[in-house]
Amino acid sequence: MNLRKSNIRGRIFFASCAALLAAMNALSQESSSKPGGSGSTAPSEPINTGGPSGALKAVLSAACSQNQTEFARFLTARNREAFTRMTPTARLALMKRFVLLNEPGKVTASANPAGRPIIRCQTPDVSTEMQIGGAELRDNVAFLPMELRDATDTVGGNVHQITMGLVREDGEWKLLSLGLLLLDLPALEVEWDAAEMETTEKGALEALKRVAGAVETYRNKYLRLPDSLANLGPALHGAPNAEAAGFVDSDLANGMKNGYAIRYVILGASTIGAPAKYALAATPLQYGRTGVRSFFRDSNGGLHAADRRGAVGSEADPKVE
Repeated sequence: MNLRKSNIRGRIFFASCAALLAAMNALSQESSSKPGGSGSTAPSEPINTGGPSGALKAVLSAACSQNQTEFARFLTARNREAFTRMTPTARLALMKRFVLLNEPGKVTASANPAGRPIIRCQTPDVSTEMQIGGAELRDNVAFLPMELRDATDTVGGNVHQITMGLVREDGEWKLLSLGLLLLDLPALEVEWDAAEMETTEKGALEALKRVAGAVETYRNKYLRLPDSLANLGPALHGAPNAEAAGFVDSDLANGMKNGYAIRYVILGASTIGAPAKYALAATPLQYGRTGVRSFFRDSNGGLHAADRRGAVGSEADPKVE
């Protein structure tokens, strides 16, 4: 069974330095660097300790469960700051790269006969297994070989062999590289956002359509317009009702979706009956990063879009084709 790879738009890594390449090429020739191997003359990390292996184990577990907070703990300070500025979609795409799975999975940990960590990431459709080899230490830099395979592949027919780099920062091990390529998120975050912008803008327009559909469903059921988006969201306790009808998810009910703020305004003095009308707007939470265009749904259902530099759109904006 082939592993599912995330369809990530744009590049997320770039070329590494010559020193890193040379060090990693040297490591690839040392037999003990392989998962379960032994007999190296180079300094290596003791089995069953924390250190780089423990840090990498935690990174893979966080990537599997798509736990952004835990994943960020193992980024260098510079990369962690950039990670927090990235869009939610971009952060998820980065974590998916580490486990080659699109959906969040359940993490289980074990060890091979030599005591090397094995991380299994199980999703409803497919599971991956990652076996971490012994760390080769170079002062404050460590390199760990890792084998990643489909958990059902017992003969090693589709094994991905990757060398992971970690660096000691303030006494703790942080991610340095994935394979032979250095992680440098600040250099790529703007490019990543630009690559994702078309997707987030399309998502904002779809969000307006979903909210409009939910408003009409609410009107038909309760014979009036909802007072706010919160009335369309899921009920916290008990069955859906007029206060929380359960027609949209909690994000939309809170007025946010994938980097856009969603606004709902009732037009006219009364909310009773069919004549009551409303307008919807979607504006980027971070102009130029989560989106450029502002979207507006007028009282007649027409959709408009324009670059408002983050301000709310209007029915005077060009219609969306």
